[in-house]
Amino acid sequence: MDAKISARALTAAIGGWRSRDPAYEALADAVRLLCMDNRIAPRTVLPAERELAQALGVSRSTVAAAYRSLRESGHIASVRGSGSVTLPLMRDDPGLTSAAEGAIDLQQASPPAWPGLAGVIGEAVTGAAAIVRRSGYDMVGDARLRRGIAERYAARGLPTHPDQILITNGAQSAIHLLARTLVSRGDRVLLETPTYPHAADAFRRAGARLVGVPVTTGEGWDLDRAVQAFGRTMPNLAYLMPDYQNPTGRSMSDGERATFLREAERVGTTLIVDETTADLGIDTLTGERSFRAADPAHVVRIGSVGKTVWGGLRVGWIRGEVGLLRRLVAARPVGDLGTPELEQDIARRLVTRMDEIVAQRAHVLGVGRDALVETLREELPEWAVPSVHGGVSLWVELDAPLSSALVLDVRARGLLLSAGPRFSVDGGHDRHLRIPFTASPDTLRRAARILADRWPDVRRSAPHVGAAALAPVV
Repeated sequence: MDAKISARALTAAIGGWRSRDPAYEALADAVRLLCMDNRIAPRTVLPAERELAQALGVSRSTVAAAYRSLRESGHIASVRGSGSVTLPLMRDDPGLTSAAEGAIDLQQASPPAWPGLAGVIGEAVTGAAAIVRRSGYDMVGDARLRRGIAERYAARGLPTHPDQILITNGAQSAIHLLARTLVSRGDRVLLETPTYPHAADAFRRAGARLVGVPVTTGEGWDLDRAVQAFGRTMPNLAYLMPDYQNPTGRSMSDGERATFLREAERVGTTLIVDETTADLGIDTLTGERSFRAADPAHVVRIGSVGKTVWGGLRVGWIRGEVGLLRRLVAARPVGDLGTPELEQDIARRLVTRMDEIVAQRAHVLGVGRDALVETLREELPEWAVPSVHGGVSLWVELDAPLSSALVLDVRARGLLLSAGPRFSVDGGHDRHLRIPFTASPDTLRRAARILADRWPDVRRSAPHVGAAALAPVV
C-alpha cells in the first residue's frame, strides 16, 4: 500500500516555495527537491489538486500545472484510483547531474579515504584464511575489535569493558537498531534542529514524534527550549551530536552537556550521543579529548570509522550498558545478521592507528575549510560564513530564505548540494545552506564561485519573497 502525504504536511515541507515565476514551476521545483532529498519517499501519494490548492492559497490550475510539469520531468505519475504518486528517481533523473559529467558533488559530507587505507586492507586480506574459518554470523562483533574500541575510550578517561561495545554496519545501522528497539509508535524523540537527516528519518520510520531543540553556529544549543521540551514532552529518547555537530559544526560547552544530561536523567530519557564527527577536530586534535566523568546508565554512544577513515568502510559501534546491548542483539536479526568479518578485521587494525589517522584528517579538513571560508567571504560578503574548529561542513546563513531555490539552480551548473530544509526537524532553515569542506581546496573554491555567480540571479528571480524576508539578518 502506497504511503500518503496530506496537503497540510506537504505545505509545511515545501516551506517558502514561491522562489520564481511562473508560480506553478516554482511549486513543481519545490516538490522535485523534496523527492531528490528523499524527504518524500518514492510511491508516496500526493494530495488531490483541489486540496493542495486550498492549503497553499493558490488556484487549482496552478497545482494542476505543477503536477503536469512533475509528470513531464518523470518525478510523479498519475495512477488510476490513486491520484498523483511520486516515482523512484533513476540514474538519468532530469533533476540530477551525473558525477561522470564533471559535477561537483557536495551532497555527502565525507572526506576521501585515508591514504593508508589500501595498505591496511592488503594486510587484512593476507589473513583471509583465518577470517573465513569464522562463522560470519557474529551479532556482537569481533572480540579484538571491541577490545580496541574499549581501550580507546578508557585511554581518554571513560572506563569501558569490551562487553559494553556492540559492532554494527556503520553508525546509520546503529541508529536504526536503537530506533526500532527503543521507540514505540507515538513516542517522542528529541533532536537538535538542524540535525543529521538520516537519523531523523530513522526515528520517523520507527513511528516517533520528533521534538526539535534549536542549535545555531553562534549561540549553540537553546537550553531554555531544551529544558521546556524535556519537561513538556517527556521524550523517550534524545539524539544529540555534541562534538562538531552536523551540519552546524558547533560543539557543546560543559554547561550545555550538563544541562542535557541532567534533564534526560530527570525525565527518564535515554540519551543517544552520536560521536561520528567527534574525532574531526581541526584546530585542536580531538585525539587528546578526554571524558570528564563516567557515563550514567541512560547514555548510549554511537561511533564509526565512516567519517574518520572512509565512508565505504561500513563499521560502527554502540557503547552502552550490557543489559541494553543484550536487547539490541536480540532485536538485530530483523535488520541484519552481523557485520562482515573482513571489514571488522580492517577496522581492528585501523583502531590501533587512530591517532595517526585523526592527525592527517585534521590537516586535510583544515586546508579545505580555510579555502572554502576564504572564497565564500570574498565572493559573497553578504552571507554569514561561520568559523568552525572541526567537523565536516559549514552551516552558512544566506541573506534571503532561498536555499532550496539556489540548490535547484546550481544543479544545472553541475554543483550538487543539500538545501537547509533537508536538515530541519519541523520545517524552516531555508535561509541556510550546508556546504561540506571535505573536497579538495580547488574544488571547493570552484563550488563557491558557482554559488557567487548564480546567487544574484536566484535572488532577483524571487518576486514573491517580501522585502523583510530579503533583508540581511544582523
